[in-house]
This record gives sequence, structure tokens and C-alpha cells, in this order.
Amino acid sequence: MKQSAVFRLALLALIWGSSFLWIKVADRGFAPVEVTFARLALGAAALFPVVAARREALPRSAAVWARIGLAALFANAIPYLLFAVAERSVDSSTAGIINATTPLWTVTLALAVRHQKSVTARQCAGLIVGFGGTLLIFSPWHSASSVASAGGLECLAASISYAISYVYMDRFLARRGMSPITLSACQLLVAALNYQLITSEGATVAATVTYLLPVVAIILGVLVLGETVTIPVLAGIVLVLAGVALTRRRDAPAAGDEHGPG
Repeated sequence: MKQSAVFRLALLALIWGSSFLWIKVADRGFAPVEVTFARLALGAAALFPVVAARREALPRSAAVWARIGLAALFANAIPYLLFAVAERSVDSSTAGIINATTPLWTVTLALAVRHQKSVTARQCAGLIVGFGGTLLIFSPWHSASSVASAGGLECLAASISYAISYVYMDRFLARRGMSPITLSACQLLVAALNYQLITSEGATVAATVTYLLPVVAIILGVLVLGETVTIPVLAGIVLVLAGVALTRRRDAPAAGDEHGPG
């Protein structure tokens, strides 16, 4: 990965990781729909002036706007609302931990739709280890597990929604000759760094930003909100991160495995 991509990855992880804390705080005074709308509105307010200052043209094709709308549904509307609802019953650190499963879902989905045409032994092992960690985090054999509640499942659904958006954006939007900032502004998402990562590194690598998020989410949750994280959950996140690390390593992939039109 290029040094500039590493910097964008770290910065995005800090911004995105802290969002779980702010969602938890916002939930204390606002309804989940209001929190979701505020995030979308603030994203648009931050990026459209940048687009105007750079004198970048907005898409004119109805087909492109339709694709942007679908991307916004899975990358913004659905996961934003699900996390806002979920964090009314689960800790912000828990939400960040579950969100770290996004890269695993991304690889799985990319393979399922043939966007990524093959999987290496390391990636296969990574998926097994990562999903084993996810099972440990949820601990369904403990009936009193707070993670395995409706809130935990809502976080999981949000993570899968993000994975869908990564593959969709990589396949239909990221390399269409439009500015990442313009695409992000139109999608009402402050994620120009995210689009640049997808464009330069591919969906699977870009999605790995989420394995930096639980570190930020756990630290902020513990220090600011006084949350606690259990040993089994920590062990589970270690396995998830190990699995994600393995899925990122490929043994000389064939051309088109990551970026091909599928």
C-alpha cells in the first residue's frame, strides 16, 4: 500500500472510529432518525462547498445519480440508522468491534458476486479465523450476552450493509472519471478519503480501515464513557483482526482479481 494511502487509512480510522462515541452521546438527546439525518446533512454541508470551490461539475447522468443513490442507501442511510438504533442498547465500543467484521463480509460478498474471482489459502484461513472471532464476540451460547441482543444484530447488519456498499462502489462508481470529493458530496458522506482508497487500492483493501476502528472505539468508549469490554469479546476481536490481516495477504493474485469488472 502506498504511503499516502496509509495516511488516509489512519486518518479515516480516527474520524470513523470516533463516530461510535458521538453516536452514543447523540442518542442521549435525539432519536436515531434525527442522528442519521444530522450525519447526512453535516456531510453534505462539509463537502458541497469544497466541490463549489474547486468548480467541479456534478454528475448529469440520471443513471449515475441512480447508482449514487443506491450506494448512499447501503453506505449511509441503512448503516447510519442501524448503528444509531443499536447504540441505544449496546456500548459504543461494542458497535466499533462488530463493525470490524466489515472486511470479512466484503471479501465474502466480492467472491459471491465474482467481483473478486479467486481466494488464496491465506484468505480462506482468514475468513475462517475472522468469522470464528465473530462467533466468540457474540457468544450465542450465553443467553445473557448483551452483544447477542437485538442491538448487536443491528450492528452486524450495518456492517454487512457497509460491505455491500464497498463492492458496489468499487464496481460501479469509484473509477468512472469523477472526482472522489464530488462523488462523496453527492452521496452525502464525508468520505472522500474512502473513495480515494477504493480507487487506488480496491474494495477489499479499502474496507480494512475497519480493523483500526475497534481500537479507537474501545479507547474512547472506556476513557470517555466508562464502558467495559469483556475478555471473550477482546479475544474475539483479536481473532477478527487476525482474520482480516490474513484476507489482505494474497499469493500473487491473477490480474483482475481485485479490480476487474467481474
